[in-house]
Amino acid sequence: MAAAKPLKRLLSCVILDLDGTLLNTDGIVSEVLKVVLVKYGKQWDAKVAHRIVGKTPFEAATAIVEDYELPCTTDEFISEITPMFSEQWCNIRALPGANRLIKHLNGHGVPMALASNSPRENIETKIFYHQGWKESFSAIIGGDEVRMGKPSPEIFLEAAKLLNAEPSSCLVIEDSLPGVIGAKAAGMEVVAVPSLPKQSHLYTSADEVINSLLDLRPEKWGLPPFQDWIKGTLPIEPWYIGGPVIKGYGRGSKVLGIPTANLSTKGWSDTLVDHPSGVYFGWAGLSTRGIYKMVMSIGWNPYFNNTEKTIEPWLLHDFDEDFYGEELRLAIVGYIRPEANFSSLESLIAKIHEDRKISEEALDIPLYASYKDALYLRNPVQQNDLHP
Repeated sequence: MAAAKPLKRLLSCVILDLDGTLLNTDGIVSEVLKVVLVKYGKQWDAKVAHRIVGKTPFEAATAIVEDYELPCTTDEFISEITPMFSEQWCNIRALPGANRLIKHLNGHGVPMALASNSPRENIETKIFYHQGWKESFSAIIGGDEVRMGKPSPEIFLEAAKLLNAEPSSCLVIEDSLPGVIGAKAAGMEVVAVPSLPKQSHLYTSADEVINSLLDLRPEKWGLPPFQDWIKGTLPIEPWYIGGPVIKGYGRGSKVLGIPTANLSTKGWSDTLVDHPSGVYFGWAGLSTRGIYKMVMSIGWNPYFNNTEKTIEPWLLHDFDEDFYGEELRLAIVGYIRPEANFSSLESLIAKIHEDRKISEEALDIPLYASYKDALYLRNPVQQNDLHP
């Protein structure tokens, strides 16, 4: 995570993108395009999603029509997919940290604006399903309300005008390159939260690049700091995942000296998309052994440059034997840090042990300790019914 540049001045307002920054729109887009492209004998490739991220709806549709050589015009394609998207807006989930950020800034009286390339009507529809969002924003501006969408700076300058603020006093939080480029061209400070994995190195013009909204530190920008961190940990809405323990890359015990109990990601792809890569902690239940403290990483492990997002829990207990194939259930209750690369294996190992110490101490705090009794750790079906 890049360090923020020294502040030139204190910032007084925040301009936020919507799709990919506050809402997990990418998942809905992928699902709709999968269905539509099958009709044309094509298969949606999520690896080329970068071609449409941050684009206006027309630009994105044009790119798809051209890339997949579809036998229709852009307007015809838009007419086909628009009703399908409209049916799905109610299902878009807020990204981790989005509700926390909006509530925090609103509670401290920080003026906020939404600036999105989506049409204004779509923006209003999407945020309607998220309680408290609409009234939290002093201004909302859509791509159809300006002459040129991002990467033009026009939408950001218009947002600043509606906030009655100087562009230089605005902090923009964006997930796309067009958004970052437009905000910088408007003379604003920009925090980038890349919505696509392994893309952070492209955001060189941003003033700071963070892994997710959970990692935002408003005080770096002269804004009120969050007060919800507890002893180096951030409480999160608990989530649950489980399955048989599988053989991983063989580096946990052999390379790191840390015996992780890896889980298969099969069947959990939607869950993994919803949660940023990073280091988390919570409780682990083994079907025949008991319940233990646990720290885990989710992500690509930059030091080893994984090609797939993995789930690697470390049960904080000394076991006498392996338990491959045994049912493992996890209750994830807190967040520590984003995943990071390291200059040496020794520094990686040291950091992992630091994460262990933080987790062990945090799980004794009543807020976290109470989840040791979560039903899912003993009965996954029942807990999944309670927490869909």
